[in-house]
Amino acid sequence: MAKENPLQIVLATSNEGKIAELQSMLQILPIEWIPQSEFNISDADETGKTFIENAILKARHAAKISGLPALADDSGLVVDALDGAPGVYSARYAGENATADERNRKLLAEMKDVDKSDRGASYHCVLALVEYEDDPVPLICHGIWEGSILHEPRGNNGFGYDPVFYVPTHHCSAAELSPLEKNHISHRGQVVDQLLEVFHTMIEHKH
Repeated sequence: MAKENPLQIVLATSNEGKIAELQSMLQILPIEWIPQSEFNISDADETGKTFIENAILKARHAAKISGLPALADDSGLVVDALDGAPGVYSARYAGENATADERNRKLLAEMKDVDKSDRGASYHCVLALVEYEDDPVPLICHGIWEGSILHEPRGNNGFGYDPVFYVPTHHCSAAELSPLEKNHISHRGQVVDQLLEVFHTMIEHKH
């Protein structure tokens, strides 16, 4: 008997770091995860005021162009001493084309006079899954990873703000964790766990 083709879902992001982490964590599902670049889909305009709004925008954008279900990730760093900045602007914090190093340098410069006790921060990640562009009930998963901002970058793993994000449970920066350790405890790891639970429930109900 011919093997059924796996369900295809578009990963609605151009961020190579996000794609690598998501594909690594989601590979246990019988689903083919296709980066949006394979459909020549450019990034959606992130006009939302929240991570949830932006994740839904990106998922609908990819679903519209590809004709397939789409999963989008919107995530960022929320720093208490900066009134929640960079927040939804995390990727554009130092300008549209700035590198991760430039964003980290800007963050550390703005935090240089902030005491250790006031350097609290959290990583947020929202996943939005739509079956089609106008899906009225997107599946939303939200994860939060608590930590603080270091005074200088540490570590070479991960991406984004990981070198300056201190993980109190492991006494190191997020960039000093192995990919396996990070995926187990991070904001993105949390939302993927939520998503896996939903998929497993759906699969069980079909049998």
